[in-house]
Amino acid sequence: MSPTPPPPAFGLTRRERILDELHRSGSVRVSDLARDLGVAELTVRRDIGALADQGLLTRVHGGATLRSALDTSIPQRRAAGPPKYRVGMIVPSLSYYWPQIILGARAAASATGVQLVLRGASYAVDDQRRQIASLLDGESLHGLIVAAETSGPEGATLLQWLDDIPLPVVLVERHAPSALGLTRVEWVTSDHVVGGTLAARHLAERGHRRVGLLTSPGSPTSAPLRKGWKRAVRELGLVATVDSSAALDTLAGAGREAEIDRILDECRRTGTTALTIHSDPQAVLFQQHARDRGWNLPADLAIVAYDDEVAESAEPPITALRPPKQQVGRLAVETMAARLADGRRRPVQRTYLLPELRRRESTAR
Repeated sequence: MSPTPPPPAFGLTRRERILDELHRSGSVRVSDLARDLGVAELTVRRDIGALADQGLLTRVHGGATLRSALDTSIPQRRAAGPPKYRVGMIVPSLSYYWPQIILGARAAASATGVQLVLRGASYAVDDQRRQIASLLDGESLHGLIVAAETSGPEGATLLQWLDDIPLPVVLVERHAPSALGLTRVEWVTSDHVVGGTLAARHLAERGHRRVGLLTSPGSPTSAPLRKGWKRAVRELGLVATVDSSAALDTLAGAGREAEIDRILDECRRTGTTALTIHSDPQAVLFQQHARDRGWNLPADLAIVAYDDEVAESAEPPITALRPPKQQVGRLAVETMAARLADGRRRPVQRTYLLPELRRRESTAR
């Protein structure tokens, strides 16, 4: 049987574009690629299958991700010998949001000769410090990748401690206030300030003039998101009508309904036609309750979500800002590997990645 001929030039170009998009955002969807490339979804699925067979990506339902260290479908292309470095990684959650960052980190670790030692913590500073100290005491580590809390006096103390320890430290999806004057800690983070700006601009482009914001209390994302959103609202000449903070996804049924009803009443009273909501679960809960109360969405109220974990599965699908989570994890490991390889002669690197706006029916004209 003769070998299968290589794909034509346009096929190679198409697959290169798929890989470029994958390395830019960390994951791709068949439907998005088919639209962007102007080909059938079946063609994209075949391209993804061919790239997976070469070990260049991992197929998932509806798309592909960066090659995972857990993908055993074909042998991994590993560096010769044992890992060069052992790096501790501490994240505040092993469920929502962070699995994608961990996936990107593992893919980069496999490619750069890094052994990751993962620990889950919480959003409490004391717990994070305890987990970090336990890793430092019990493991022979070369560096730390940490999603540390950064707000308030306790956060400032934790950051100062991390800047003083004798190991390289890379913050992941976090950054330190410039007033602390830290000189050693590096970071890779999504630029949530720009994310807030993009949300407000999208609503302005859709013709909305009276807009509101609902964020999650205690989330490190909320403050920079609000900063960018408020600045854009002011610069675009919009009217900020609603500004609330609520934990809809943790409230009991009656309490949740009462809180959403309160915000809906405020939207109706102020003539608000669009809301930006962080996070995805809040946006989905808010939207479905509004529909149950007879609101016509998006005609009565447009919604933009932030995080894009489950927004696409809502009814209608919710427009969302998607932080490049896998790429954040990947670049955090690559930054650490470069630091360990180059030592102190390497300039301190602090990287911000822009979220991507995914337009869906919840903000349709």
